[in-house]
Amino acid sequence: MKILPAIDLKDGQCVRLVKGDYETAHKVAEDPVETAKRFLDAGATMIHMVDLDAAKDGSRANYDVVERVIRETGATVELGGGIRCMADVDAVLDLGVSRVIIGSAAVKDPEFVRDAVLKYGEKIAVGIDARGGTVRTEGWLKDSGEDFLQFASLMDSYCVQTIIFTDIDKDGMLAGPNFDQLSQLRQAVSCQIIASGGVTTLDDVKKLHKLGIDGAIAGKAVYTGSLDLAAAIRAVED
Repeated sequence: MKILPAIDLKDGQCVRLVKGDYETAHKVAEDPVETAKRFLDAGATMIHMVDLDAAKDGSRANYDVVERVIRETGATVELGGGIRCMADVDAVLDLGVSRVIIGSAAVKDPEFVRDAVLKYGEKIAVGIDARGGTVRTEGWLKDSGEDFLQFASLMDSYCVQTIIFTDIDKDGMLAGPNFDQLSQLRQAVSCQIIASGGVTTLDDVKKLHKLGIDGAIAGKAVYTGSLDLAAAIRAVED
């Protein structure tokens, strides 16, 4: 199991949101490069990055920041936010990103995911962001009506190797992940599952590990100190 510390970018700055609400954005660190270095020093082997501006309006305003993090730290990075077409996938991989996360576009155009996986294999992940059991799109603002388990099974059938599952109501709340939905998801698909949203304590990490979850994204808890990143990484490695 891997622990992936998160860097969410808005206007070039490291921020966190509460339940995906852009109005709650607040800066949590001064510099993305220095933040990435601290995460690597703690033992992280992959950093989860999200371009919030791209997720909202399709802009690539933070791509230079992502490229600088990779170039100056040597970090292995996965990136999500605003990946709408194959040209976006190509552009993100050209930055040096190791894994591209397709979110809303996977719901709107599942064939795009199929094509991306055929072209890039394990470099493609799908982000499933759910509220109340249905998948949300457009920066979590629109309810697609798609059942999260049915959609995950479809992505699994397309040979997607990694699903990143977020319970929106848990995101940024420091209240623990949605273990029930993650357990259902684990039983429904064979691909890797990375849990996002609400990962707060070492006990949360250990419980996810017992469920057979392959990774956990740690965001707000790392910045507030609720979760010791190095200790969490050691715990799942041991």
